[in-house]
Amino acid sequence: MAEQLALSVRGMTKSYGKVRALRGLDLDVRRGEIYGFLGPNGAGKTTTIRCLLDTIRPDGGSAHVLGLDPRRDAVAVHARTGYLPGELHLDDNMSGEGQLRYFNALRGGRASWAYVRQLAEQFDLDLKRPIKNLSRGNKQKVGVIQAVMHHPELLILDEPTSGLDPLMQQVALRLIREARAGGATVFFSSHIMSEVEAVADRVGIIRDGVLVEVAAPDSLGARALHRATVRFHEPVSLEGLLSVAGVRLVSQDDDTHVTLEIVGDMSPFVRALAAYPVRDLQTARPSLEDVFLAAYGHTQI
Repeated sequence: MAEQLALSVRGMTKSYGKVRALRGLDLDVRRGEIYGFLGPNGAGKTTTIRCLLDTIRPDGGSAHVLGLDPRRDAVAVHARTGYLPGELHLDDNMSGEGQLRYFNALRGGRASWAYVRQLAEQFDLDLKRPIKNLSRGNKQKVGVIQAVMHHPELLILDEPTSGLDPLMQQVALRLIREARAGGATVFFSSHIMSEVEAVADRVGIIRDGVLVEVAAPDSLGARALHRATVRFHEPVSLEGLLSVAGVRLVSQDDDTHVTLEIVGDMSPFVRALAAYPVRDLQTARPSLEDVFLAAYGHTQI
């Protein structure tokens, strides 16, 4: 079984002073899969990644990356891995091209420069511009390119679409799919449920430093959470709406203005709402933080 795993973590703990970031984390990622590491901010995603790459040391537990001990075999692990950190630091005095050529030199020139140019074109990135003149999104593009350009065996990406506009987010997700199609394993953290649903084969859900669930991406839709703010033409009784499974009253200004929470499929709620004199309807999907509080926390939204 061990040879089938790209990542294996057992009982990992890590504290920063009195803050317990990891509380006995167990995690398995199979070779050749895209594994989405999903959780709210502060759940322990970045700490896990840094421990896997030995950029910080866990307090307890064990980890294996591509069958290697990341502490004892750090050079070998890094040579076979493409890594995008959540906090990307680049040399402001270099151009994008200079920065990428520098990374390529550190890896023994393994990347094809023609492929690097192809990636830059896909991202609409001008490699001649100095890093200091790039926007946050364009710096993120440099980071994604340096992670994938040498076709690593393992990709570890911490919030890869952070700072990218929607079109460029799709480019990044396409590169993740292409890496897996080429035989790589992809482990990426995110707090954006929709992007994990779009590309992941499996999803690990972390909260407060513990893996609380491993799920198929399509199962996340079943716990989708929406808010609906409804204004009615006249006062109404909400009994018909609140009797629908998954519907809960969040707030009520008066008998004509309410905010409701809907968990799961919206269709039954919409059908019930059709019987009401609706003046205005606004819907929104709350943040992943809200979803986690509803699913795993003890606090009402």
